[in-house]
Amino acid sequence: MQTTILVGTTKGAFLVNSEEDRQDWQVSGPFCDGWTINHMIGAGDTIWAGGGGDWSGAGVWRSDDRGETWTCAKLTKGQMDEWAANDPDFAAMIGWTDTPPPFGEEFSQIWSLGHHHGTLYAGTKPANLLTSTDNGETWLKLEALANHPSADTWNPGAAGLTLHTIVGDPANKDKLWIGISAAGVFATEDGGQSWERRNRMSNAEACEGHHHPAAPANGETGHCVHNMMRAPGDTDRLYQQNHHGVWRSNDGGRSWDDINSGLPSTFGFPIRVHPHDPDTIWTIPLNGDSAGRYPPDAAAAVWRSRDAGESWEALREGLPQEACYFTVLRQAMAGDKQEQAGIYFGTNSGSVFASIDEGDHWTEIARHLPTILAVEVLENPH
Repeated sequence: MQTTILVGTTKGAFLVNSEEDRQDWQVSGPFCDGWTINHMIGAGDTIWAGGGGDWSGAGVWRSDDRGETWTCAKLTKGQMDEWAANDPDFAAMIGWTDTPPPFGEEFSQIWSLGHHHGTLYAGTKPANLLTSTDNGETWLKLEALANHPSADTWNPGAAGLTLHTIVGDPANKDKLWIGISAAGVFATEDGGQSWERRNRMSNAEACEGHHHPAAPANGETGHCVHNMMRAPGDTDRLYQQNHHGVWRSNDGGRSWDDINSGLPSTFGFPIRVHPHDPDTIWTIPLNGDSAGRYPPDAAAAVWRSRDAGESWEALREGLPQEACYFTVLRQAMAGDKQEQAGIYFGTNSGSVFASIDEGDHWTEIARHLPTILAVEVLENPH
């Protein structure tokens, strides 16, 4: 069974493929006309890639043949549309048509994708949540989230006001969690008709001494959530890495526990949960918000916990231990679902690292790619 790593970059989408042994890897791409691709997901032969920007506008690309061919559902206008509308030669060169995109200039990028119980979801910048029930051909906006009573207080993070994380419940199509920077975690249990903000801490004493605007305060975790995952099994356990630490919730985000003790810093972007063990998680701490955002001491390590964040160990074998200044961004860490889980991450310096023994040993399987924004694994059909 082939393993395919989906890699979104600032210069298009790439695929990194290996056979079942996950030993030899080949890179193909770039795809999606060189668009900035913020996130990719896929199952079977179908892959979706979301992204865009000020030049192209926002859109979701789709391939139904494992990356051989691609089509784009363009959702908003970009500068290229204005140029093409006023320059017939340029319009002809890029194959432009004057069909207005469905969301006008409402947002500039797709930042996240999710596929749950037959519905495709897309998070945008600025933060909205879109849904599609026809495989990404047409889209609707979930107005209940856009009109949330707290919406006028949401503040952009450094990358803007982005809806970057979409988490579903495999057993319940109506349950969904999202992460917005910098507004925090929101949850719905009625299919998106209503949303509850869920940032409360269970250990409020963790607020003491923090002065950063994204740090815990007033009994809440800090609204700049960076990434979030649900644990496997019949559980409402969630994990998140935010701007000021790693947190665990055992009640679907209604309360959060600080699980930073043992980590070298509280700053980082991705979080990953084992596909079969709800107590095993991985994260990649960086040295700090304003200290460069690279591995502490310029020595790369993935940190793993086998006890739900109560203790941590550094995994370094095969990773650069000198003069390492890369960053691993919020969507750039993924895992497969094999019994001994494979873990993969991409760097802003264009490398993809893989471990097929749950982090004990690492191998660089791709290098010299553009800045990597997202890494996911193409799910194989059951």
